[in-house]
Formats: sequence, C-alpha cells, structure tokens
Amino acid sequence: MTRKGQRTFIVGVGCTAFIKPRGLRSTEEMGLEAATKALLDAGITYDEVQTAFVGFCYGDSTSGQRALYQLGMTGIPITNVNNNCSTGSTALYNANCLVKAGLYDCALALGFERMARGSLTTHFPDRESPMKVFNEASFELEDTLSAGKNHGPGAPRMFANGAQEYFEKYGANINHLAQIASKNHKHSVNNPYSQFRDGWSVEQVLAAPMINKQLTKYMCSPTSDGAACCIVVSEDFVHKHGLENQAIEIISQALTTDEAITFESKSPMEIVGYSMTKNAGDQVFAEAGLHGREGRDQVGVVELHDCFAANELLTYDALGLCEPGQAHKMVERGDNTYGGKYVINPSGGLEAKGHPLGATGIGMHFYITMQLRQWAGPMQAPGLFDGPDKRGKYGLVHNIGLGGAVVCSLLRRPEFFNPGGEDGRTRLGYNHAHECRPITRADLEKVQSRKNSPYILQRAKL
Repeated sequence: MTRKGQRTFIVGVGCTAFIKPRGLRSTEEMGLEAATKALLDAGITYDEVQTAFVGFCYGDSTSGQRALYQLGMTGIPITNVNNNCSTGSTALYNANCLVKAGLYDCALALGFERMARGSLTTHFPDRESPMKVFNEASFELEDTLSAGKNHGPGAPRMFANGAQEYFEKYGANINHLAQIASKNHKHSVNNPYSQFRDGWSVEQVLAAPMINKQLTKYMCSPTSDGAACCIVVSEDFVHKHGLENQAIEIISQALTTDEAITFESKSPMEIVGYSMTKNAGDQVFAEAGLHGREGRDQVGVVELHDCFAANELLTYDALGLCEPGQAHKMVERGDNTYGGKYVINPSGGLEAKGHPLGATGIGMHFYITMQLRQWAGPMQAPGLFDGPDKRGKYGLVHNIGLGGAVVCSLLRRPEFFNPGGEDGRTRLGYNHAHECRPITRADLEKVQSRKNSPYILQRAKL
C-alpha cells in the first residue's frame, strides 16, 4: 500500500522536562517552552506556521489557542485534539496529513498535559466513561485466566490481564516484565528530560509494591506534567530554508482504531489493543514498501508505548519485532537494548521518562528525530548508519490510547541529508537532544510572530 501525497519532514522539535504532577507549571507555560524550542530548532518564526494541532486530555476547550497565542495571533486554523494516551501523536498525524495532502507547507503539532496525582480517573462523574465497557470486558475475562480475579486500578489491571494471557499462551512470566522495566529505568539515567532517573535493577523492580497480580509499581508509568512539539513541513520548505542538515522524513504513518475483535475475541490482549497495534504497524511498513521480517530488520531504534511493562511485552509481538509468541525470548536475548538488535525506548520510556498524556506521542517523535540526526549524545543508539545506504536504519514510533487509537510512524533520514553548518544546536545555543534548559525572553523574541499581542505576552511566564 502506497499512500498518495507529497513527502513530509520533521524539521523542528522541542520538549520540556517531564515532571511529577504538582501543579508547578501551567499548560500554556509548558506549551510555550516546547513550541519555542521547536521553532528555534527549525530556524523559523511562528509567522511561517500555517496550521496547528494541539493535543491534551485534561484541560478546557481552546487551551491550545491560549498556549500558541503567546507566539502570535495570526488567525491560522488551530484544532484541539483529545484521543486518550495517543493524543499527542494524533495531533501530529493530523498535521502531517494536511502537509502530505499539499494543503499546507508548514504545520505545528503541540501536546501538553497537567495531570492529577495517582491513577487515571474520569473527570466527568455525571456520565458513563467510554472506558467502562473496556474495563468490564477485561474484568469479566479474568475467570478464564489461571491467575483468577485481579485487583487494582482499571488501566494497570487491564494491561496486566493482557500480559497474563500472553504468559499462559507462550510461557512468559513476571520476571520478563521486570527485565523490561529495569531496562527502561536504566536507559532513563541518561535522559535529562526524564521524570525518574533511578536506574532500578530487576531485583528492585520485583521488590516494589504490587499494584496487581502481575505488575509492581516500577513496572507502571507515572502521571506527569510536560509538553512536546514537532514542526512538519513539505520538501519545498526544507530546501527553501536550508534545513537539509536536520530534516527527518516521515516515511509513513498510520492511525488505527478498534475492530470488533477487541470484544468478540474474548481476549484480554485484544481489549488492550493488540490487533489495533498490529494493524497500525503493518500499515506503516506496507506503506514504506517493507514487508515481513525484511522490513522489521531495517529498524534500528524504537520508542513504543510502555505505559506498563506488560504492554511493552505485547507490543514487541504485535509490531512484528519478534516471531509470534517470542517476545519474552527477545527480552532474554537483550534484543531490546544497547548491544542487541534494537534499542527500544532509549529515552527511558513512559515507565521512567513519564507520561503526560497529550505530550507523550509527540515526545516519542522528538526522541526518534534526535536519534536519526545523531544528536542524542549518551542516549544515542549505535550502528544506525553502518550499512551501505546513507539514509541508515529506520526509527519506529508506537503510541496507543485505549478506547481506542494507535499511531505508528516510520522515520528515516532523507537521501539529501547533509550534516554540518548552522543547525538547531547553534540556534538554541546547546544540544537540546540531551540537555534540558528553560527558554528565555530573548528566545521567544526570536521566534514570535510580527502579529503578536503585548496584552498576552505580558502574561507569559519565562
């Protein structure tokens, strides 16, 4: 399957630190930081942005406008997006589609979240949650599993039930989940944007408090505050602005939702999106002209949705990164970390880096873009450009939200990529791939639109 349209590229990325949800920063403050960094990275002002999509789950309508109006009030279309944990990448998907269709040459995708402490809950107690039917379906199936009735908050309980089905079908166990969690926590030590940088060992992960029968606390992602931003442009825009030294191509991208199998299969794995993920993964590889094992073998680095270590295990299999039923063997071989076949979640993943829902998917693209630019410093995956093709290996992104939606992206260097000269590191004054600094008033002045409101700007927190 080849999707029609022009080529699209990520030329600017920005991120805030992901922090504990303590109400210390507003969404407009975090959104301004991420977007300013992305514009500085791309070397453009907000005047160049023709449309924007802003993702968040917990915020009032038009929060996207409130954040972006600090950069300018230019009258462009701004669309607010809410798609559960895949909100950020859904915003990016929509921005990418409009550029690919030729409607715009420059689109901005921003995601942010200011969350409450503790497990996710509904914010609308006067109506039934759309997640209720998923919870009920998963909990009903616990009687079919050898572990029996589970307990704990809904989201980790559903993913734990999915893992239990995988255990019983293929022979995996909780130790494999601990290895995945420990791997992610160790990766996060090198990430200054990460919420946790403790580097927990397998033994420490297993010794942490049990959340349910399959998951300990350190196998679960925390709630977080944070923001991330990507700027997507056409090939003409890349060449017009001399961005050949940092543009990373979006080779293919897919957004999938649930099919009837989610409920009709009577499978806990399906309720947490196994086939939804498989379908999105198959689509992006097919769209790129890559099929079967050959396509997966050309991937070098992955950021995937490890909201719980259970989901990372399932996702290896669903994305075809291993043979069916062999995800735990992949863990045992170390093919998910440095020195193995893939480096998966070099950022530390959601379990360690944090999970501000609206920012998570865009943050994943931030990290893969930096990997493919080879700017990632201590997080850099080795060997991405060791082969004969100067474009190197692919970077893969996977972001899931139950209820449901999955976004997958395949990114790669274009054939015209030419490092050197002034780039985003020069314009920011440091390498923001692996160094986290706040923005200044001077930074904002470099990228703000000529059409700005002093009334709004005087309220900007810098």
